[in-house]
Amino acid sequence: MTGVLASQQIETLLETGAISIETDLAEGQVQPASLDLRLGTVAHRVRASFLAGTGRSVAERLDEFRMHTIDLSQGAVLEKGCVYVVPLMESLALPDDIQAIANAKSSTGRLDLLTRTICDGGTEFDRIAPGYTGPLYAEICPRSFSVLVRPGMRLNQVRFRRGQSVLTDAELTALHESDTLVSGGPAVISDGLGFSVDLKPEGTDLVGYRAKPHTGVIDLDRIGKYDPSEFWEELRTTEGRIILDPDAFYILVSREAVHIPPAYAAEMAPYLAMVGEFRVHYAGFFDPGFGHAGAGGTGSRGVLEVRCHEAPFVLEHGQVVGRLVYERMDEEPRQVYGAGISSNYQGQGLKLSKHFRA
Repeated sequence: MTGVLASQQIETLLETGAISIETDLAEGQVQPASLDLRLGTVAHRVRASFLAGTGRSVAERLDEFRMHTIDLSQGAVLEKGCVYVVPLMESLALPDDIQAIANAKSSTGRLDLLTRTICDGGTEFDRIAPGYTGPLYAEICPRSFSVLVRPGMRLNQVRFRRGQSVLTDAELTALHESDTLVSGGPAVISDGLGFSVDLKPEGTDLVGYRAKPHTGVIDLDRIGKYDPSEFWEELRTTEGRIILDPDAFYILVSREAVHIPPAYAAEMAPYLAMVGEFRVHYAGFFDPGFGHAGAGGTGSRGVLEVRCHEAPFVLEHGQVVGRLVYERMDEEPRQVYGAGISSNYQGQGLKLSKHFRA
């Protein structure tokens, strides 16, 4: 079999020692197609982002780049614009036929909290080779807001994959014909399923939010507590277009509603750089059942975390800005997104992270 491992298979990896944990699993840590990773007890402030590189350990590189170490046990602030490396509570001893792929969680991405996984010998962010044995680390760079963190917080997640399971465009077309993967717009299939930005929403001129440059600290344990107006500017237009400012961070929403059938998972990937000088954020795992009718969904919009680069850029309604890459599951998970588990974003539209009041 090939494909993304389901929750019950991740539990087997835990039982066999392929995944080691420092403390007992937290409730909901095992998701339908991924495992949430937890921050450890210290954060190392470093001079710059880095990869360990072939034959070298992260601990070795920390000796080169560490500025100071912060105790997280009582909570500590990670400051905007700084880079931190935090040892995680999980480590791996992967079988030779299983690789791991990490990504920021949805709420992490919506706070513009750049979080990537690094490991010993690693030459890429968020990619862990088959057979890897060793510790895991989160590299964290708050881009828009300073944040208060504590041990055990879950900012990123990891998927496990056996073999290659990405759907070809022909397979994706067939799946769309049988399961209607998107509604609210045409299916643009080219190296994945394209999705576009909604700048003409029904019944409102509110199309998104832009992060304010000088704000207070966000405690990541405080859910639904913060006033959005203290951290975000509303973006309103009746023209179907906005101008992105260089280095500003935006929350927008896709025109299409996305469906992920239970036997599949998906990952958000950037669109071609030639379409404009902006980037859709890296937070992008879509679990089996996301937006799916059988899991309490009627299609869920994709929230777009967008940062503009180099020059102001005009973004127009219906412009394709990203794509979803679909993969087969190795097994269908026993429980899917939105069906009896905590699923903050099932049926979502334009939505800030769970830390802000509706």
